[in-house]
Amino acid sequence: MSEPVIEIRGLRKTFRDFWLRPVAEAVNGIDLTVGRGDVFGLLGPNGSGKSTTIKMILGLLAPTSGEVKLFGLPPRAKAARARLGYLPELSYLHPFLTARETVRYYAGLSELDGRTAKARTDELLEQVGLAAVANRAVGGFSKGMARRVAFASALVSRPELLILDEPTSGLDPIGTREVKELVGRLAADGMTILVTSHQLFDMQDVCSRVAILSHGRVVGGGSVADIVAAAEDKRHALEDYFVARLKGGAA
Repeated sequence: MSEPVIEIRGLRKTFRDFWLRPVAEAVNGIDLTVGRGDVFGLLGPNGSGKSTTIKMILGLLAPTSGEVKLFGLPPRAKAARARLGYLPELSYLHPFLTARETVRYYAGLSELDGRTAKARTDELLEQVGLAAVANRAVGGFSKGMARRVAFASALVSRPELLILDEPTSGLDPIGTREVKELVGRLAADGMTILVTSHQLFDMQDVCSRVAILSHGRVVGGGSVADIVAAAEDKRHALEDYFVARLKGGAA
């Protein structure tokens, strides 16, 4: 295991009603470690605890018990947040802003000075393949193009850790391939990436390691290369492994 970027130990989250009675145990004792340079897939069906776990990693929810550390720091520490980029499942882009204006806006939120913000914006639009349409309003973009604008915005601060929530959700095959290729390039540059997805075939292509969640618990996981090597059907190896773990069968 390389140097840990995300460390999760005994993580639990219980939601309570107005009278503080427990109504749902969304996360129930998760232990995870994501090493530097990993592309780590957090996989599970709806209601498995993925979104709640991501929110605790981001510091948006406080755990009921247990601990999350990013770079050895609490998630809400300013020094940890400065090294983090986040792409939510739904990206709300202003339709009347151009791609360049959108990325510049996020550069401003990252407190980059004007010259640096301009250079970083141009660099990112080139990186995501949108330099030629930088001055077009994003309201006229395809879903795949809009997703790449959102990607560029998440990368403005040069994060060491990038969290992607369902990055290919709602995309057609071309848009999905573009996103996967971008994730591959970022991984090749050494970025640590945590990704959630229901698209298991896509995750098999991009992830180095995975964890399978069910009812708030980790029920399986490991190296994608090992999972594929052990499977009879290589093409659907991760999907078959996923289903087997959810059913409680052998990997």
